[in-house]
Amino acid sequence: MTAGFDTSTYRVLVLDDNYSMIRLVSTALQKAGFQVSTASSGEEGLELIRRGGLPHLALVDIHMPYGMNGFDFCDAVLDYSDVPIIMLTAVDEDETIIQTIDRYAEDYITKPFNPGELVARVRRVLRRIGDFAYTLSAETVVDEHLTVSFPHQRATIDGQEIALTPTETKLLFILMRNAGQTVTTDFILRRLWPMETVYEDRLRVYVHRLRRKIEAHPEAPQYIRSERGVGYTFVRN
Repeated sequence: MTAGFDTSTYRVLVLDDNYSMIRLVSTALQKAGFQVSTASSGEEGLELIRRGGLPHLALVDIHMPYGMNGFDFCDAVLDYSDVPIIMLTAVDEDETIIQTIDRYAEDYITKPFNPGELVARVRRVLRRIGDFAYTLSAETVVDEHLTVSFPHQRATIDGQEIALTPTETKLLFILMRNAGQTVTTDFILRRLWPMETVYEDRLRVYVHRLRRKIEAHPEAPQYIRSERGVGYTFVRN
């Protein structure tokens, strides 16, 4: 364990179709103090998330012979969240590595690998992003009026369920993950649309739609506050 970094508070999902690889990675992470869950397919990984909530980080293999591959899993998870992903794969083609980091991953590790280096890379990503456990439960209770389920892409307002679009859900995840802190407009745009050139007007539209769904008075928002010229802050009451 690294001084000042309590790994025991962090949950890591390992997604790989090879049992020996799952055991190797899980053992290294558990020895370092992390909480580890495993899945041998993308479908199984998504079901774990639906039932138990999101991990702090996912380690994902690209090629799996049956069902969803690693990219499919990343597309599904990043559709409604901003969970950091590290690709752990035997594919070492430059083009694949570049495209994967551009679209999905915070880091890219090729097999075979040094388990100690893998743990160090996981620590580095999590240390940079921080402990955002507030948004990871299957149901995140904000207060007596608002509960959010990111895996199910819905909010419950005073007992009434409201469906959220993928973009609305991911936007809310980014803001709630940094609850109490101002998230800059530029950062939100890059996380929501990493492969597109977009402008603030587009974000304003989604903030407006989200406020209309979760705020009692959208014109005087309680949860999503604008910080003029900077970005937005999610306020926990």
